[in-house]
Amino acid sequence: MELAVLNTQGNETGRKVVLSDAVFGVEANDHAIYLDVKQYLADQRQGTHKSKQRNEVAGSTRKLKRQKGTGGARAGSIKSPLYPGGGRVFGPVPRDYSFKLNKKLKALARRSALTYKAQAGAIRIVEALNLDAPRTKTLVALADALKVSDKKVLIVLPESNPNLQLSCRNIPYVKAILAQNVNTYEVMNASALVMVEGAENVLNVMLA
Repeated sequence: MELAVLNTQGNETGRKVVLSDAVFGVEANDHAIYLDVKQYLADQRQGTHKSKQRNEVAGSTRKLKRQKGTGGARAGSIKSPLYPGGGRVFGPVPRDYSFKLNKKLKALARRSALTYKAQAGAIRIVEALNLDAPRTKTLVALADALKVSDKKVLIVLPESNPNLQLSCRNIPYVKAILAQNVNTYEVMNASALVMVEGAENVLNVMLA
């Protein structure tokens, strides 16, 4: 697949880049995408939730009333889950939600996600963006020029560009990421992919 390289005004520069069919034109695997997104979201969880069980709450262990003859149910410690202030039954405890996925499956998921974006015509290629200083207004103007200001945009960079990355911080619908750090969740979560010229080569090498 060939895409025209656009300038910051949204006009074609006359240059074209080739998106490898091995990365942007594969047979998409929905289950691989599901697993990779599930792993990404699981990794975001802190897992620090905790509630006290009956052996951890404060209270006496004295038996509340005699076993028989009261006409009511048997009752033991005030720390029983049946009483206010008692421990919780099978409550949450700190745990690690992460799980392992094979590298080949994760690569397949990323290729599948990129393929879906390519098929939807949601990928734009722009020439190198060189900013002298962080400037939010420049990124807003670029989004307007590319007609993606009403979408959630993921900017893919071939290499670190601190000024551009800082310029995205105040725009809620724009996020910048290095090509080497592209993941399935970010690609699927974005409505439009804006790749700075050269990023496609990094993805072609990394995922082919």
